[in-house]
Amino acid sequence: MENTTYIALSRLDTQQRAMDVIANNIANANTDGYKAQRILFTDYLSKQHGVDAPTGGSTLSYTQDRATYLDQQDGSLSQTGNPLDMALTGPGFFTVSTAAGPRLTRSGRFGMLADGRIADAAGNLLLDTGGNPLQMSPSDTQIRIAGDGTISTENGPVGKLGVVTVDDTNQLMPEGGKLYRAAAGTTPVALPKVTQGVVESSNVQPITELTRMMQTEKEFQFVSQFIESEGQRQQSAIDKIVPQQG
Repeated sequence: MENTTYIALSRLDTQQRAMDVIANNIANANTDGYKAQRILFTDYLSKQHGVDAPTGGSTLSYTQDRATYLDQQDGSLSQTGNPLDMALTGPGFFTVSTAAGPRLTRSGRFGMLADGRIADAAGNLLLDTGGNPLQMSPSDTQIRIAGDGTISTENGPVGKLGVVTVDDTNQLMPEGGKLYRAAAGTTPVALPKVTQGVVESSNVQPITELTRMMQTEKEFQFVSQFIESEGQRQQSAIDKIVPQQG
């Protein structure tokens, strides 16, 4: 296989990865707090060696999917009227406790369990700044969430939301549409910007993503056709060199 084919295959692989990411974005266009994923492509250089290489070798450029990162742009806020729904503006993630350990989320759609703890629809418990589940009384009705994340009721203070930032957002590992695992360290946000009674919508722009999908598919088809044409050219060259067996 010639170098041009290897280079084209590397491009084909990254385009397939890009289409997978775009498709996932579109599928989560209505997921609360979802952050669109983006792919960081880079070209890496490889030294060519061998009998066919020019003196000193030559450099070939391949396309590589280096990383997937999150678009940190805020989504729009939607009113819900639920006093336990909340949204963050700017940097930060809520911290919840799951069966697999602490996870981060931008989805602020929460409710109260029968025992007074606050949880999302999957039962993951909302944590405070100390990493403990926030606990209210089941009879609490006058719930107030201050702009800095402090929660209180008619019976007094409850606690403060454990909002954190991630030291390296490229190390956030998505788990479903709403949760993230932080492979890198996290830092508490002393003064988060919290709004009560709203949820943050997905920041995916469907029309933009569909446009990206069509462009990527077009490039994918072009490279596929090039590889097929190159294969036919190579086979034709071989047929001219190697006599056909009668």
